[in-house]
Amino acid sequence: MLHILDLIRSLTSEAATAFPSHTTAVVPDPVITDLTVCISPPSTCELDPRVWHRVEKDLYLYTSKQSAWLYVALTNEKELLAEDLLVTDIRVGEPPPNLCLDHSWESRPGGIWVLRSKFSGKIEQAVTEVDVLFGVDAVDPRPQWNLMRSPLQLNAQSNVPVARLSVLHGRAKPRPDDRAALRVREDGKFKIVQISDTHMVTGVGTCNDAIDARGDRLPESEADPLTVDFIGKILDTEKPDLVILTGDQLHHDISDSQSALFKVVAPIIERSTPFAAVFGNHDSEGIHALSRTAQMSILQNLPFSLCESGPEQIDGIGNYYLQVLAPAPSQLPLSTLYFLDSHGRVPSKIFNHAYEPIEQSQIDWFVSASQAQRNAREKNDNGNRFHLSLAFLHIPLPEFGDRHLSIRSGHRREPTESPSFNSHFYDALAKEGISALGCGHDHVNDFCALLPRRMQQNDDKSTQPGPWLCYGGGSGFGGYCSYGRKRFHRRMRVWELDTSIGSLKTWKRVEYAMDRVDELVLVESGAVVDIRGEGEEGRRCIVSHQVCIIFVLILLASATFLLS
Repeated sequence: MLHILDLIRSLTSEAATAFPSHTTAVVPDPVITDLTVCISPPSTCELDPRVWHRVEKDLYLYTSKQSAWLYVALTNEKELLAEDLLVTDIRVGEPPPNLCLDHSWESRPGGIWVLRSKFSGKIEQAVTEVDVLFGVDAVDPRPQWNLMRSPLQLNAQSNVPVARLSVLHGRAKPRPDDRAALRVREDGKFKIVQISDTHMVTGVGTCNDAIDARGDRLPESEADPLTVDFIGKILDTEKPDLVILTGDQLHHDISDSQSALFKVVAPIIERSTPFAAVFGNHDSEGIHALSRTAQMSILQNLPFSLCESGPEQIDGIGNYYLQVLAPAPSQLPLSTLYFLDSHGRVPSKIFNHAYEPIEQSQIDWFVSASQAQRNAREKNDNGNRFHLSLAFLHIPLPEFGDRHLSIRSGHRREPTESPSFNSHFYDALAKEGISALGCGHDHVNDFCALLPRRMQQNDDKSTQPGPWLCYGGGSGFGGYCSYGRKRFHRRMRVWELDTSIGSLKTWKRVEYAMDRVDELVLVESGAVVDIRGEGEEGRRCIVSHQVCIIFVLILLASATFLLS
């Protein structure tokens, strides 16, 4: 199988190089003077690479012996001559009205119509960028971009997601360097919705394991529209202060990562909700998938994004932390949220299901960042009694599968898939006092659990339990949500901090369920709650007390008998 995949990669690479590639060059202050579509064969598309630049997306999505590419002619706004024509409008499909009267509209391949005119001096009237997104369900959450409803006319196979142009007039407003800080509400609370394993694809995708409210099986349906609708409903219900995407936003081996990624974040951006993300093992899997670096660049430039690439010298993309501050204008941090890249499968032809562990460079970075935050708090002596910290990644740590793990809420419905090598990141989390770790990956696991308290080396006192280990549960209808023959509903995890009393609680939002599911208090007064452990201690005390009483009664009865 691996040899077949290598052959496919080789053939795909040869096909790409057979068609001349015009890598989009950096043109300062670009404006578009023309555009066209080249289909090969039969066209050889001999264009001047100094002017024409290719949008690096095969319009047939690599499904045909032919390849089709959109080319745009770019020039620098400051180098325009008086007689130069610019593209001021683009339409796709039916000819523009009054075409006979207005000869400025020109036809291009793929059903494209362009309107060109001399530069008026107003850049907002000129087309400056053109992109391609795929699928009838495609969206473009970028401000000022306009996604065409009508697809390009390419005579592609019916099962290939349609190609649609997205157009930018004028200059996109740059993202502000000082993004709005995360802050608790006036009552000290801060709510997070964790969305994991959306598994979006290019096009609508397929869901083949959905069930209704009663648990009866539903017929095969389109997946991604259901996922987008589910995300929107939960966000409208919870109205969170932050959304955290915990990996596998995208399915593996998809043909256009950007189109799929936009669908994930669009309902979040529409509701003006800040979001952060980590990557999963599938996000960058596939010969046409964008790299983690490229995907992070897309995310960072979107509205309300708090995503970061993280330090370059640390393994992975997306190792960073965010601080949640007290209400404005205070700069007092009340909580710290850590995000780590949990990588993917080990590149191996033998160990196909082995996952890479959290690397030592990541552990060192985390410990350094955590200690620096603690030192800063101690130095400022702000008087805040509680500082709750959480961490998020995609692939669960080996401790999620520990046989001693005590599940306090939710269910284990499938074996934990985690790295076979334990790099002991859990120990660093515990030492640094992290309250909870949230992950995804195993779609039908949705439990919160604790490992037994570990004894300290120097005395007999046990350390504080924790961190809590919590699965988010699968939310995407394009990913599996079954194990064996049993199907389950999609779900998301909600976290709520109350910084005024040092508490953290969690619950799930599940398809069809009107109320919170499996609500659980994780932290009280800044300390991890170990209710079952305390209960067991209490029961042992009660049993011992009862044994003592019975023993005393027996002695009294015996003494009474002897005296009589």
